[in-house]
Order: sequence, then structure tokens, then C-alpha cells
Amino acid sequence: MQGIRRLLVATLVILVASLSAPAALAGSLTIVAAADVKFAMDEIVAAFREAHPDDRIRVIYGSSGKFHTQIQQGAPFDLYFSADIAFPRGLEEKGLSAGPTRPYAVGRIVLWSNVRDATQMTLQDLADPTIRKIAIANPRHAPYGMRAEEALRSVGLWDPLQGKIVQGENIAQTAQFVQTGNAEVGIIALALALNPTLAEAGGYHLIDDSLHEPLEQGFIITQRAANNPLAAAFADFMDGPAAREIMIRYGFILPGEAAQ
Repeated sequence: MQGIRRLLVATLVILVASLSAPAALAGSLTIVAAADVKFAMDEIVAAFREAHPDDRIRVIYGSSGKFHTQIQQGAPFDLYFSADIAFPRGLEEKGLSAGPTRPYAVGRIVLWSNVRDATQMTLQDLADPTIRKIAIANPRHAPYGMRAEEALRSVGLWDPLQGKIVQGENIAQTAQFVQTGNAEVGIIALALALNPTLAEAGGYHLIDDSLHEPLEQGFIITQRAANNPLAAAFADFMDGPAAREIMIRYGFILPGEAAQ
């Protein structure tokens, strides 16, 4: 009887060990990314998961500037994708990255509306008195808001439009303001305007790149993830054909590529 008990205990130990082994070996990754890349990144992460089904990957979207501040304060993020490459470069200079900043795209801004034909609009049309509210991202910490301000200043409309402008915390909230009727027109990311939900609801007009500084975007592996092989694998995946095809489809200009 005692021998049977020992055999059962040994079998149970082996069974528990075999069940827990995959979890112990599974990698974990927390990615923070600018809101403009949400729809593209969702698809990229889904494609990456096909080769990493047991790994835990979490993505948080928001303001590049706010993530920049949080990483400096010790936030537990492994990869940081910024809509302004200056933010990750600043972290690199402070020794908070595990390697050099890697450029991954150039973003573009557009006029978008679901109540007006934005395809026929230009920035000058924003002065129309029948347009009561115009949504942009907050220029203090959102790169797309900074570029929207620069474009409006370039055409002499920043000051005249102050009474109309409403600001989102990030570019996704900015688009939401227009979707929900809190603004008739928004200056948003082309990548969001190309998302099927927005594309079916309204149209867009591409704002001339010469009116603002380039929206050069970059990412880093944070110092926290210096020894995380999953972070390195995802960073390499971003340079691969699957990720690049997705990014181009959402209107991003990639390193080594011309605008489509």
C-alpha cells in the first residue's frame, strides 16, 4: 500500500510540473504605443502571437508624452512606441533604453469629418463660421497635436480659430470627438482615418507635409526589458515583411519606403 502511495505522489508531482512548465517558460511583454498606431499595432500583435501563442502580450495606447513621463518615473513598460522620435531619444540619452532608438514610421495628418465632405476641404475652410468646433490632440504632449498646431500656424489660422478648438488627450480621443458630434471636423492621424470604422463613416483630406515638421516616429526597448528575449523578438518582428505591410496599409511611410 505504501508503495502505491509513493507511486501516486510521484505521478502527481510529475503531472503538476508538466502542467506548470509552459506557464513558467512563457514570456511576458508590456507595450505602450501612441494612439495613432492602435489599429496597425493590433494587427501586428495578432500576427506576432501566431508564433508566440504561449506568451503574454499586453498593449496600452495613449499619449506619447505621457508615456515618456511615466517611463522616467519607473513605469513597468518593455517597449515604447512614440509618435515623436524625440521622446524615445530623450530616454536613450538618460540611459533608460536597452539600445538605440529605432525609427519605425513617419505619420501624416488629415482633416476628417463624418458630417461634412472633408475630401473637398482644406485648412482654410476651417474658418467657415458654420464650423463651430474643430478637434485636435493636445499640443502640449501629443505629437499629432503639435503638428496640427504647426500646420494651422503656417496658414495663419491658429490664433483666429482658438475659440473653436477642442483638444483630445491623444489622437484617438480627438477622432472620437468628431465621431460623437462634439466637433464637426478634426485634424487626426491618417492611420486612424484609414481604419474601416472611420473610413465608412466619413472622408479625409491629406494635409500638406510642408506645413509642419515631419511626424517621425520611433521606438525603444526600455532598460527594464534589456534581458527580455520576447522584447527583442518583437522589435525584430517590426522590421519584417508582415509588420511592414500592415503599417503601409495604414498610411505610414516606413524607413526606406516612399509615400504611397
